[in-house]
This record gives sequence, C-alpha cells and structure tokens, in this order.
Amino acid sequence: MPDAPTPPILWSPPVDARTSTRLGAFLTFCERRSGRAFADYHELWEWSIDEGLEACWAAIWDFFEIDSATPYGQVLDRRVMPGATWFEGARINYAQHILRSGAGHPDEIAIVGRSQCRDRVELTWADLTDQVARARAGLQRVGVGPGDRVAAYLPNIPETIVAFLAAASLGAVWTSCAPEFGVQAVLDRFRQVEPKVLLAVDGYRYGRHDVSRVEELGAIRAGLPSLAATVMVPYGATGTEMFADDTLAWDAFLAESGPLAVERVSTDHPLYVLYSSGTTGLPKPIVHGHGGILLEHLKVIGLHADMRPDDRFFWFTTTGWMMWNFLVSGLLAGARLVLFDGDPNHDGPDTLWKLAADEGLTWFGGGAPFFAAGARAGIRPIDRFDLSALRAVGSTGAPLPAEAFRWIYDAVSPDVLLSPISGGSDVCSAFVGGSPMTPVWEGEIPCSYLGAAVRAFDEEGHALVGRQGELVLTQPMPSMPVAFWGDDDGSRYRAAYFEDYAGVWRHGDWVTITERGSCVITGRSDATLNRGGVRVGTAEIYRVVESVDGVADSLVVHLESPDADDPGRLVLFVQLDDGRELDDELIATLRA
Repeated sequence: MPDAPTPPILWSPPVDARTSTRLGAFLTFCERRSGRAFADYHELWEWSIDEGLEACWAAIWDFFEIDSATPYGQVLDRRVMPGATWFEGARINYAQHILRSGAGHPDEIAIVGRSQCRDRVELTWADLTDQVARARAGLQRVGVGPGDRVAAYLPNIPETIVAFLAAASLGAVWTSCAPEFGVQAVLDRFRQVEPKVLLAVDGYRYGRHDVSRVEELGAIRAGLPSLAATVMVPYGATGTEMFADDTLAWDAFLAESGPLAVERVSTDHPLYVLYSSGTTGLPKPIVHGHGGILLEHLKVIGLHADMRPDDRFFWFTTTGWMMWNFLVSGLLAGARLVLFDGDPNHDGPDTLWKLAADEGLTWFGGGAPFFAAGARAGIRPIDRFDLSALRAVGSTGAPLPAEAFRWIYDAVSPDVLLSPISGGSDVCSAFVGGSPMTPVWEGEIPCSYLGAAVRAFDEEGHALVGRQGELVLTQPMPSMPVAFWGDDDGSRYRAAYFEDYAGVWRHGDWVTITERGSCVITGRSDATLNRGGVRVGTAEIYRVVESVDGVADSLVVHLESPDADDPGRLVLFVQLDDGRELDDELIATLRA
C-alpha cells in the first residue's frame, strides 16, 4: 500500500520551544534526571511509555511539586491492567492543590462567570478560598464526611466549582448532571451512587427563553431516598418557593466562615464519579481518584496546553460533560477560568468569539461541531473581533474535519496552537492532542500524550502504522478509573475495556497512527451512537422509548451520510403490543 501523502503543516513550534515552554522545561528536567538526551518530543514520549514509564510519572510528581503529607512508597506497583496501583502511601488532596495556586496573589481574579441569567460574576482567589471554606462548613453541618456523595443539578457557574472544591476538600465524592438533563437521565445516574446532598437550581435561561426545572427537580428529589439535604442555588428564579420549607438556601449554606482545612486522602480515594453511556444497562458510573486526576490534569494542562497563571481559559461545556471537570483543573495552573452558561448562538454564530474578545481569552475550547458549523456558516471572527490574545484553540467531542482546521487558521487566527484532543470520561482526559513542541498537520491530531501508550491494533492484536485499527493503550495510566461504582468484583470494569485484548485497554475508537506519530480518529468502533459529535448510548434511548405504553421493543440505528457536514439520521424502529397501532398520537409521544 503506498504511503498517504503528508498533509500541509498549518502551525510549527517556535524555534525556542525547548526553552520557552513548560513542556520544553520538563524535557530538560527529564534529561537531567534520567541521564538521557531527547532530540525532540517524540523521543521523550517513546521513553515515557516504555523504559521511562515510572520515571516519567515520578518526574511529573516532582516537577509540579505535589504536596503529600506522607511520601509514596513506589510510583507503580506493577505494570498491569486492570489493577495497577500508583503512588501508594501518599496522602494528598486535589482541592488543596487547586487553592494553593492563588496563594501568592489572592486579589487576582480566579473565575469569571458569564451567563444569560444574570450579570457577569467575578471571584478572586481570596473569594474562592473563602467560599470553599464556607461551603465545606455547610456540607459538614448537614452531615457530609469522607466518602459521602454530593450530587449537583447545576449549570456551569462559579457556585458549582465552589461546591465541588468544598466536597473534594472533605474527601466527599462529587457527581453532577446539567439541568437540561431529564428526570430519568438524572436518576439513572444519581441513584447508582446514592447521594447524601443535592445542590440544584430551579431553572435557567437559554437564549431568550426561561426554562423552569421545578417539576423535574421535585421528581428528582422524590426519586433519591438517600438525600439528607437539598441546597438551592439562586439562579433561574422560576419557583424556588415550592421548596422553601425543606431546603437550604445557598446564602445560609455559606453562612459560617472559618479557615479552610483539607482532608488528606490516598491517591485512589474517590474524587468524583463521571458517567459513560453504554449500549446496554445503566450508564457506567466511573470513579476517578484524587491522585490520578491531579497528575493527569497537571500533565495535560500544565505541559501539553502550556498553561500559565496569566492565561484566561475557556471551554464551552456543561456540567454533564467531562470537559467541565477538565476546565476546572485550569485552576491548577493558576489560570483564570471563564465560564459560560446559555445558548452559544443567542447573538448569532459568533457569540462565543465576542466573549473571547471581551474577556481577552488566551485558551479557547469547544466541540468539533461548533468549529465545523463556523466554517460552514462562513463567519470570520478575525475580521470582527480583537482576538490578538488568543494563543491556543482546543477541540474535542468528535473528529475535527480538515476544513475546520483550515478555517481556524484562516478565520480565527493564523498563529494559534490548535489542539484537537481525544479521550473520554473513562480517563477524564485525552490520550492524544496538541503539543507546543509538535507541528499541526491539517486534519491530524499532532501527537500522543506523555505516558499514554497509544497504539492501533488489528483484530489479532498486532500494532499498525498507517492503517486503521482499534485505539488501545498498552500501558497503565494513573487516571484510569479507580473502579465503577458498585462493581464490587470488577467484572463490569473488565468487560468495558479488557475483554478484546488481554491486559490491554481497548477504548472503542477507530484510529490511524501515521509514521510521524500523529493520528486520525474516524469514530467509535463500539455500538455507542455518535451523531454530529454527540455520543448517545442506545440504552438511554431504549429506556425512555420502552417505557411508553404500547411499545414492546425498539431498535435505534444511525444512518451515516457520505457528506462530512451532514451528521446523518437516527432512525427508531418499534415493535408494538398486540392491538396497538402506530398512530399520530403515539408517534408524537415517542418523538417528545
């Protein structure tokens, strides 16, 4: 088979990348510690997944000066999957590492909240620390301690980050759903972890429409018998009085001040539970630990994203997507977070680009369909807004088409580092993405990330280069799940990733790895539907459809389109009970 032509390079690292970037500084750091010389990033990556696997993660620990109450015994007990144990013996806390970032500049802004529900909100680092301490005390007053679950039905606003960090500081376990989720979708997730506390809003504004969630919130509370308390965050103002008698208002929740303490926990102590839709059964409740997330996010955000305290970091996300958790970790680098809640098109297709100019964003992230839509619409933010501060653009959620690569460099900025990342809730991070030391080739993800032993396997488990195969990981990573919640014997966890190749993580994506080390991901290899970058487990559809009276069975399929700009069609087949007809009323019910 002839080699595929090399696509054009759209961006090249600066000539001083080894001395001007944190990734370059880390490369030098590893050279000094290992006695090795690395000619470029690719050589560093190869070392990090082979002979230097443990040494690389130890270097990340030391480079970012992880604060542990006790020293760890060894980096990794054994190179096995599943079952690897990282940094055993250490006692750390994720929230403590977030809040220490602002210790030297308490009056600088840590978080900006932009929303269609209210005016712009700012929190300084001092404000953030104070509110986290108050929220921590509030959680303790309602009986929350280490290991208890704290659930949030909240949008992407500063209060959500405050509550999350407060829970983490206690060693409690966080989990969240966005308020646009329906009742059953929320209960399918939260019931599995039995939260003790629910934080919620009763509504929100999307575009020019006020959306009440009063009825939904009532049903969610009724469906969670484990709840000891509900905290209402003022936001939508659509009917909070319905819950006034048996809920705690946010102001009352924050009423008690005091110094911020943190609970030091083991590296595998649960930090939060994310959910990944499967093809059968309930969404998988993926448990992530303090240590794995801390190290992985420091690596990706601190090295690959080259993020600094003077950065202003934005990613368009909701609290129901892992990118919210990733966005929060921008605080680990001391960066200012810019949050947005609402309709990204309420003022037209360049709504978020205006936000980028207004806030002086340096790091702008969004879903691949957002950038593809901008390209199709022919908008040119570069002509309308001052985006001179912007130095990096991130994309995820679906493969970024080559024409969107070109559009970003033509219509947004010719100088940005484009980082199309791919990973998932399974590791709350990415395996592959951009690097300040690696070129950006049109239509390709530039590199595999440090410590991520990414390969393309054929059906027999042979590694492929230049040909499409299953995306696998051949070595463990610290941010692989601690467990699935409630999966006491680990059988569900093993079945999710390790049934196809013994001791190798199969992720469920089709990938082609080039001889340059870049890659192209073309979609899911499992039965999870991916329409326009929105991944939906078929079980989520079946649970709703088959609860409709008269429906005996159902099948949903995705008909892909040969047009890259067309997300295709989802087609639902239903088998009805005897005597039931597929009339207009039933069709309307199913569509609703």
